[in-house]
Amino acid sequence: MQESKSVKGAMRRRGWAAVSVAALLSVSAVALSPETAWAQSDAVKELAAPPPIQLPLRPSPEFARFPRYSGMLGSRQIVLRLGPKTDDPSGVHGEYQFTDTGEVILIAGDRDGDTLEVEESNDGTHITGNWVGKFAADGSVTGDRMNVDDSNPQPFDLKPLAAGQAVPAAGAAAAAAAKDGKAAAGDTASATRPAATAPAAAAPPAAPTGAGRPVGGVSNLQTGE
Repeated sequence: MQESKSVKGAMRRRGWAAVSVAALLSVSAVALSPETAWAQSDAVKELAAPPPIQLPLRPSPEFARFPRYSGMLGSRQIVLRLGPKTDDPSGVHGEYQFTDTGEVILIAGDRDGDTLEVEESNDGTHITGNWVGKFAADGSVTGDRMNVDDSNPQPFDLKPLAAGQAVPAAGAAAAAAAKDGKAAAGDTASATRPAATAPAAAAPPAAPTGAGRPVGGVSNLQTGE
């Protein structure tokens, strides 16, 4: 009798062991199935990937603390926010915004001393233009913005804005740019204008009619003609 109970107990233990092994195998099969692996991979990629950029672009809070520059790009007024990259000592990035339409363009590149060389993108993926400029001692930056193939250069002239300073009206910025252009043109004209000629020396008075001719080059000795 006792031997029969021992046999039955052993059979139960073997049965639970078989069930446990089957359960483990089924869990492993699910964990290692291609569908599960793909689902996990997609989830990891989704978490690791940066959030998609929403178009049209909007001003980024990341650049809100950067120094601002205001002025003209071609015939349109813009406000540029430009600051250093945290992972690149010479790198700069930011954005600029047209004041007439509110369109935002991303910008990134390098500043080497007073030289600025950056690229721009209107969607965060494709390069749409290049900037090459120079910083002046007062912090202003001037240069040209060109297409990707360096065609159609447009001048830009941007001046720094103090913290809290309002952006000048578009008309005032355009007038200031025009005034600067006229002043430069005036300087060029002055430099190229020929100097006024000095008045010609007065001719010596003609000898009175009937006076004789000088003798031997001495004026106080004249012939009696």
